[in-house]
Amino acid sequence: MTDTVTRIVVGGGGTAGWLSAAFLAAWAKRTGRDDLSVTLVESPDIPNIGVGEGTWPTMRETLATIGIEEADFLRSCDASFKQGSRFDGWRTGGIDDRYYHPFTPPTVANAHDLVAVWQAANRSRPFAGATSPQPAVCDADLAPRQESMPSYAGALNYGYHLDAGKLVELLRRHAVSRLGVFHVQGRIQSVIADESNGIAAVEVDSAGRVDGDLFLDCSGLKGLLIGGHFQSAWKDQSSVLANDRALAAQVPVDPKSSIASQTIGTAHEAGWLWDIGLPTRRGIGCVYSSRFVEDDRARAILDDYIRARIPGDREYSVRKIEFPTGHREQFWVGNCVAIGLSAGFIEPLEASAIVLVELSLRALTESFPSSRARMPFLAERFNAQFTLRWERIVEFLKLHYVLSERDEPYWRAQRDPATVPPRLNEMLALWLDQPPSAADLPFVDEMFPPASYQYVYYGMGGALPSRLPQASAEMIAKLARATERTRALCSALPTNRAYLDALRSGSRQESAA
Repeated sequence: MTDTVTRIVVGGGGTAGWLSAAFLAAWAKRTGRDDLSVTLVESPDIPNIGVGEGTWPTMRETLATIGIEEADFLRSCDASFKQGSRFDGWRTGGIDDRYYHPFTPPTVANAHDLVAVWQAANRSRPFAGATSPQPAVCDADLAPRQESMPSYAGALNYGYHLDAGKLVELLRRHAVSRLGVFHVQGRIQSVIADESNGIAAVEVDSAGRVDGDLFLDCSGLKGLLIGGHFQSAWKDQSSVLANDRALAAQVPVDPKSSIASQTIGTAHEAGWLWDIGLPTRRGIGCVYSSRFVEDDRARAILDDYIRARIPGDREYSVRKIEFPTGHREQFWVGNCVAIGLSAGFIEPLEASAIVLVELSLRALTESFPSSRARMPFLAERFNAQFTLRWERIVEFLKLHYVLSERDEPYWRAQRDPATVPPRLNEMLALWLDQPPSAADLPFVDEMFPPASYQYVYYGMGGALPSRLPQASAEMIAKLARATERTRALCSALPTNRAYLDALRSGSRQESAA
């Protein structure tokens, strides 16, 4: 065993594995680490879990860092633009029960001034629509950018909807052919330990021994390395978030149909449905708690939703996914870092799965261990950081449920005070006096910005502060200018369908030439 870290072994493919391999290989090239090698071991018969089809805006920087052009990504992954999420039926279940969590923050930064001017000038309008131009753009199914803009730039903040399987194919091709990642196809049979119980190598059925200095466990929920070898315990969060199953479908659509600019999350009697629009299909799924609804009833809820929203008789298959809700007690143990589902899984309500992969990789490369001797301190810091991240995710997702007024048993259970994290309870009490703000989120690397809490809290009908400052004429004018910008954007931006069809048409013309 050598002390220097030069050989990285990624155990597992999928989105987490190939994103990790490509990111680390690109980082090594960019920083002149010619001594660093990246090897990915991928089992050929393990399917992608298939619920990670939405990203945060961070994916734009990640793809640019890896060296993939945005147009190539959009075409290769049947991708579209995501500008946030829309939540239907979460508060009361009524026909007009709807709110947005857009990616573009409010035009007024100070939380107290923001809420004051909303109440003074736009009280009749929903919070997100009154304070950000993005909901209006989403309502019109518009793209966040024009074709003439530089790659990864936009008039509004955006991420993506994508075909997760095609993303894996793109990352695999790019990582192997352009970034020099070594690809080993085979199943990991066992771990070969070193004298300190770290990992010296993994035994692969098709290739024998694959040695490494640093191992990334991207083996999914099995956690072959972090759980199987290092026995990192699982912290169960099912007492806070009740959902433990999902039914996933891919439904073909009319090639001329509109493409939504947001993930649509629609509440049902015992959970919620996701609806993600791509150029050729919609990814639709039903998330639910097996404690409150049977599988057959969940399937009926899914089928009813699809029939009501997609015209014609569409053939589709449905895949059932069972998942534990929680995360590891430790994410970095010895010379192994868990990334992706091996680190944890929480229902895909705010597309946190892929962004956690991105954040893990950034944290790893920002403090990359030069030697095994440096790992214990770096692991301790990494574990503290990602324990906080997972706690924040659990709190933020719970915020979507605790203010609901729906009266089904599932929804009553979700807002049971005994299931609400203590810190969230404290913040809910505080927000009766002052709005959600940066003061509630003191760390530089918080998972969700104050705007996210504001959008969800006020979207769900959260109580206004007991006292608000007087809205100044300057602030009212600033919000009025934002309204004018909304109209300008709605006039200037193309629809998602027009933008993406033109992009794909251009690709065909280039191929023909």
